[in-house]
Amino acid sequence: MKPSRITILTVDDDPGHRGMLTTLLADWGFRVEAAADGETAVTRCREQAFDLILMDVRMTGISGIEALKEIKAYNPAIPILIMTAYSDVETAVEAIKAGAYDYLTKPLDFDDLRLTMERALDHAALRDENKALRQTLAASFDSGGIIGQSPPMRRLMEMLATIAPSEATVMVTGESGTGKELIARAIHANSPRCKGPYVAVNCAALTETLLESELFGHEKGAFTGAEKRREGRFLAADRGTIFLDEIGEMPLSMQVKLLRAIQEREIQRVGGDQTLKVDVRIVAATNRNLLAEVEAGRFRQDLYYRLNVVALALPPLREREEDIPLLAAHFLRKFAEKNGKHIKGFTPEAMDRMLKHAWPGNVRELENAVERAVVLALGEYIGERELPPALSGGPDEPRPGGFANLTLEELERAAILDALEAAGGNKSEAARRLGITRKTMHAKLAKYGE
Repeated sequence: MKPSRITILTVDDDPGHRGMLTTLLADWGFRVEAAADGETAVTRCREQAFDLILMDVRMTGISGIEALKEIKAYNPAIPILIMTAYSDVETAVEAIKAGAYDYLTKPLDFDDLRLTMERALDHAALRDENKALRQTLAASFDSGGIIGQSPPMRRLMEMLATIAPSEATVMVTGESGTGKELIARAIHANSPRCKGPYVAVNCAALTETLLESELFGHEKGAFTGAEKRREGRFLAADRGTIFLDEIGEMPLSMQVKLLRAIQEREIQRVGGDQTLKVDVRIVAATNRNLLAEVEAGRFRQDLYYRLNVVALALPPLREREEDIPLLAAHFLRKFAEKNGKHIKGFTPEAMDRMLKHAWPGNVRELENAVERAVVLALGEYIGERELPPALSGGPDEPRPGGFANLTLEELERAAILDALEAAGGNKSEAARRLGITRKTMHAKLAKYGE
């Protein structure tokens, strides 16, 4: 960037030093503005954008450190150079910890000043370029059904857009129900391998023998029941992506074989001696702390580092509260269409319940809760009564009228009778409470012979 396009704010309560800096920087071609104290500097930074700030530490009013913290809280991206006397170097170090780019000692060495300014401006420009690139990548990224606008999800999407086009092995971590396989599918869909196969394996669902056969295949007669040769998942995923879910559950003996497959990019079928080359990208996932598993001797350290080339941590739903209405609306549309129902949305009380819930089961729990609510809903809006007891505040036992272990028709009939009982037999009032018309109420009662 040309100096004439760069605006610098100098902050110093010494008018002589401030004037000297203003003249010097202007002679270098920069646009320069000045502030006589920290309070003014903070105000100016809220009013306009500066490319760089040169600020003294010791000033009347608030100090340079205090002004630095306030400016950084408002605009963390702006580079700030602190000016200090030799005796205040310790204070300057404190300023760097608070977010200053660097410090300069007085009297200023002009060559050092210009070099430090250029480094700070280049660093800021590179950071802005990287941010713009990440945003461009994220805009063209096929999310594949990943829903979320919260800051943690925006950061995750930017990271996904950056790593998906690479060949890097990816480790996806997160609590159960956070959507790890959805992430794996998105990585594959946005990679150069997107035209190739995507193959998923749940490592926790199979015994050690079956897992080896599942991954690498087996020869005919390799074990009891092996009546013919079988190609494994690695070969099935050749030139594509293999997703190893619940990798933390894999037995140690299998970990050795997987490590060899990753290192050599070759496998052997169970019971065979032929070496087969495979070209796969690996995405692994776990809800365990694998480093803790390594320390406990339950997971190989060398395999951990082979898998953990790029780490993606999925935030739990409780840390992305802003996404709950978006996800709930998505699942509502999905299950309303599946069940042939016309449901417009959630009542404010129902949404409030969902926002206050901790969601220990994460997105999967939310999906199940919405599906249940859609099945039970008789009106155009889902209310508190349709939510699971954990959200609605009701007991875990069946409510009056019996809502447990019933078919869909039985659930609907029970809900109608429950509402009628609560309304003292008044059909209009029962219909109002259920959010349906009196005509619909009569039709339902006739259907169930009531």
